[in-house]
Amino acid sequence: MEPEEKEICAYLKGVAGQFVSAREICRRAGGKWRYRDNPEWAIPFLVHLVERKVLESDATSHYRLIKRNKKNRMGKWLSPQMREILESSGKDLGGVVPDEDVEEDGTAPN
Repeated sequence: MEPEEKEICAYLKGVAGQFVSAREICRRAGGKWRYRDNPEWAIPFLVHLVERKVLESDATSHYRLIKRNKKNRMGKWLSPQMREILESSGKDLGGVVPDEDVEEDGTAPN
């Protein structure tokens, strides 16, 4: 992915779920100076991202990121040996175990 495409995706992550016009993406994603130099700089990148199915477009040429379903991803084991060890332990490791050294807000306890 090119740096311009990464800038566009980073901007669209900030407004996740909303369709944004191409003009607004050109204005906000690349910064003020890039927009002043070429007000339509992002349009070829938007078309390319739609072709690669990273973005989706509606009938009025507004764009948004395609949501990826994380539940369909398969988990990866570190190694086959580690998998055997964890499976043979008989414990349910599917849940989240809270860390005792970290508070709920992510800070260390006093």
